[in-house]
Amino acid sequence: MSYFACPSCFNSIRDCFFDCLFSISIWLTLWAGNTALVQFLDQRISWTSKPGLRLLIGVLGSLVFSTVAVLLLLLIFRPLVSFDVGDNIIKQVVLNSLMITLVVSLIMHSRAFLINWKVSQINAEKFKRESVAAKYESLKSQVNPHFLFNSLNALTNLVYEDQDKAAKFIKQLSEVYRYVLDTREKEVVQVSEELKFLQSYIFLQEIRFGNNLKIHVAIENQTFQVAPLALQLLIENAIKHNVISSDDPLQIRVYVSGNYLVVENDLQLKLSITESSSGFGLENIKRRYSFLSDNEVIVESTADKFIVKLPIVKVDKE
Repeated sequence: MSYFACPSCFNSIRDCFFDCLFSISIWLTLWAGNTALVQFLDQRISWTSKPGLRLLIGVLGSLVFSTVAVLLLLLIFRPLVSFDVGDNIIKQVVLNSLMITLVVSLIMHSRAFLINWKVSQINAEKFKRESVAAKYESLKSQVNPHFLFNSLNALTNLVYEDQDKAAKFIKQLSEVYRYVLDTREKEVVQVSEELKFLQSYIFLQEIRFGNNLKIHVAIENQTFQVAPLALQLLIENAIKHNVISSDDPLQIRVYVSGNYLVVENDLQLKLSITESSSGFGLENIKRRYSFLSDNEVIVESTADKFIVKLPIVKVDKE
């Protein structure tokens, strides 16, 4: 005999009504109670940190609740149903309820686990992106004070030597800082914009060093992107770390080779600078490009050349 129907169900409308009400009450009670239990446990025990404990308590809780609920319903409906609520009926009803509860609760707990896992993955990805953005902004903010310090030093040395050159220097310096401010919030810029800025920067350095510094830029295809101020930092490092004199003029070349933008300079190191160098500029560029490209920045050093290759960042197509 099952509690979903009985031989006397059709003997009277009253018997049929209470028998059906008994079955419906069991279904609704088990469904609503186990749903509430899942929601309650989700607020108390995390699927992410303690999935095994959460599943164990969830299943045991569902079985205990279902057993108690069915026994209470049997007690309530005992004088109303048309069949005798004896030991065999109680066992059958409880066992059937527990089997159904076990299947349904596993489905509900699995659903809760998948929902919580999805939310945790979304939150983790959101946190990762925010963390990357924060780190990138931190790296970019380190460039401006470094560049400002070196530019002001150069201007200080020039202003008393040649007023005309100083005036040109100040004009180009204003263009440089306008670009620095314009690109402060950008992760990448068109290489054509960077090269326009670089020409102003090169003008400042060639005024300072005269014919002792030669910077050659040969980039025909200007449809890719570059990290702002990356080329300037590499040229600045080359100037900082190498001897520049009439006896040893410094040659710097900027060109494209394959999928890389290359900055190459003669290697004629200042020993004092080499010993105290922190490698700040190059390390900054490496970290910035780790956020922009799957390819790493390549650094090569030979007996007479120092070469840095920046991965080309393709233009995003909308």
